[in-house]
Amino acid sequence: MSYDNIEYSVDQGVAVLKLNRPDALNSFTADMHAEVREVLTSAAGDKSVRAVLLTGNGRGFCAGQDLNDRAVSPGESMPDLGDSVENYYNPLIRLITTMEKPVICAVNGVAAGAGANIALACDIVIAARSAKFIESFAKLGLIPDSGGTWHLPRLVGMARAKGLAMLGPKVSAEQALDWGMIWQVVDDGELMDTALGLAQQMATQPTRGFAFTKQAFAASAANSLDDQLNLERDLMRAAGQTHDYQEGVKAFLEKRTPEYRGE
Repeated sequence: MSYDNIEYSVDQGVAVLKLNRPDALNSFTADMHAEVREVLTSAAGDKSVRAVLLTGNGRGFCAGQDLNDRAVSPGESMPDLGDSVENYYNPLIRLITTMEKPVICAVNGVAAGAGANIALACDIVIAARSAKFIESFAKLGLIPDSGGTWHLPRLVGMARAKGLAMLGPKVSAEQALDWGMIWQVVDDGELMDTALGLAQQMATQPTRGFAFTKQAFAASAANSLDDQLNLERDLMRAAGQTHDYQEGVKAFLEKRTPEYRGE
């Protein structure tokens, strides 16, 4: 299908979603939200898709919200930002974090505001060396949305999370790597090859196992140790009944490369 604000393709088990408003640094409008939600929902339910790669076209990954899309005329009521978060950003973050397959993000330039937090919500983040992460909300008197207040303290600790949220510094890719915000930094020219290669590799692996792993990590934030041990037991029981576990054991014993089906 053809889209106005994104590019989307599926090949070799990998769904590639490219934000495609480069002149506006891929900032989000309501129309782009609708297209992104449509293709991510499709990818989540498509059995042929076993990994998702999210990136942006042009010189930036995503500058967050396009403020022109919220502009009002003098004398009109200000837009309800809570409605915007509830109707657009929250569903997007829930799609990424609950999708039962890995989501890789390739950050090709600036990731600011919601753009930074959308990236950090993905399972594995690879950044170009020139990339920057900016929690720009405070400069508008706002708070980090798109899961920022949830992910940041868990990634970098509370002290750094508050500094990022309140001061809004530009965090380099190398600093983000050092602080544990992202998985890998690569030279700009290697970003897409590296990210696509990783996505293609993960698309050949036990997809249900990835889904269980995402579920376990998500639950760990609120669970007691005892609750988490019980969840690990239940998820391990379910994982042990999958075709891929049986194939992995069989391949190991037969000293061959496993052929996982993602189920």
